[in-house]
Amino acid sequence: MKKIWWKEAVIYQIYPRSFKDTNNDGIGDLNGITEKLPYLADLGVDVLWLSPIFKSPNDDNGYDISGYCEIMDEFGNMEDFDRMLERAHNLGLKIILDLVVNHSSDEHPWFQASRKSENNPYSDYYIWKKEKPNNWQSFFGGDAWTYDEERQAYYLHLFTKKQPDLNWENPKVRDDVFKLMNFWYDKGIDGFRMDVIPLISKRQDFPANPYHNFDDTIYHIYANGPKLHDYLHEMYKETSSNYDVMTVGECIGVNEKNCMLYVNEDREELNMLYHFEHMSLDSKDGSKYEKKPWSLIQFKEIITKWYHALGDKGWYNVFLDNHDFPRMVSRFGNDKEHRIASAKLLATMLLTLRGTPCLYQGSEIGMTNVAYSKLEDYDDIWARNYIQEERAKGKDDATLLSEMRTGSRDNARTPIQWSNDKYGGFSEATPWIDSNPNHQSINVKQCLEDPNSILQFYKNLLRYRKQNKTLVYGAYEDLAAEHLELFAYKRKDPEYTYLIILNFSNNELVIPIEINNEWSLEIKNYNTEESSKLLQAWEARIYKK
Repeated sequence: MKKIWWKEAVIYQIYPRSFKDTNNDGIGDLNGITEKLPYLADLGVDVLWLSPIFKSPNDDNGYDISGYCEIMDEFGNMEDFDRMLERAHNLGLKIILDLVVNHSSDEHPWFQASRKSENNPYSDYYIWKKEKPNNWQSFFGGDAWTYDEERQAYYLHLFTKKQPDLNWENPKVRDDVFKLMNFWYDKGIDGFRMDVIPLISKRQDFPANPYHNFDDTIYHIYANGPKLHDYLHEMYKETSSNYDVMTVGECIGVNEKNCMLYVNEDREELNMLYHFEHMSLDSKDGSKYEKKPWSLIQFKEIITKWYHALGDKGWYNVFLDNHDFPRMVSRFGNDKEHRIASAKLLATMLLTLRGTPCLYQGSEIGMTNVAYSKLEDYDDIWARNYIQEERAKGKDDATLLSEMRTGSRDNARTPIQWSNDKYGGFSEATPWIDSNPNHQSINVKQCLEDPNSILQFYKNLLRYRKQNKTLVYGAYEDLAAEHLELFAYKRKDPEYTYLIILNFSNNELVIPIEINNEWSLEIKNYNTEESSKLLQAWEARIYKK
């Protein structure tokens, strides 16, 4: 297996709007990131992924870009960015940016020119049709085609109507995308996380969608288009091949059968992918908001399946939450009775599975979902559209509020809880989205003062992972595939073997695996004396021999 820095790295995702506000306008900014760089370096992460920082009208919180080589006014300016990048590099931290090029904002100059006529240099930068060609629906609900009075034609938008899809069939579009990527590479950034990158190639017959399941729709209709891998290889040749960088694809619509088309190191496309199969385990009938209990057995099946699918020539990113999903301790752990133990257990798993781990801001202190008291408190456009549609169908507000508290993307977007001060020390002004009231007891300041905190546990684990490369490159073996509550696996190479044991339950659990004197207990998430045969609720252990 090829050894390289981005496999050994740990990524920390920053959602800039909610990270740290330094000018007290209620919105996080680049100077806030710069201020907290020493904290991140001390935490022990290696790469900072910044969600979009580019000029945007913020219809979808920055994922609608109107200026790819400009900084969003709310976040600062290019001088602020350059200072942040230099400071990060001086501290040994790398920076990757969010590349959003399946679509732009409708306020981008390209679209403003494109809508003017059928005969101008930008007329086919987007996908226009005189008649609506199919029944495609937007990811966020409603029709994926909107009629534009000025152009007198329909344009495609797989997301909001203010996010028109770019026409990658046009070589001028691809050339402009590669230019903007090289603009940032030349500035010294260390790579891109590529938003919904499997969607950029469209099926040119624009077939009707016969599927009712949205996952099938994505895989067969929206993603994996006929020229996708030509475009990704061209992108590699024109951009990232000329720099020492990492490229991470948000591979929506990718499964274990086609994943190696994206990340086989011989194909020269992407370094690694995000896949989302495990993130739909609790989805009821494919819904983002209607939930059911998730199955640990199914989770383990997914881990094993992808391990074998990627083999020694593919790589992926390991994550349990990000800006698009609820908080991991509220979803996969127990954020009530066992928040600290379960947060540490999830950290143990995240940092010992094969793949490049990605932590989401606030996970290192065990931040939880937020329980807003009314639907109007939810800001996310996906949530707002869903609430409107479900109300029209007759669903009551109490049910909708319950769904938002478990499924809304806003759960991960509340401001970082730096202290128990007003607004959690994020800002002195009212934040753009309400802080989680539990910042009084869950915050960075408290964790820094507590040697047994979740934060201190993360620091120890991150150091341990760096010192033990078997946890990066070693083989993986599931030892209890059919156990309902226990996740036990080995990571091994010719020199060392690690045994990771995780109790995913609120109960004590007898370990069904023999642990003899050959094993040395390296890390555990309880300070109590170890019982070799009995695990406490949400107990995690790492052994080595």
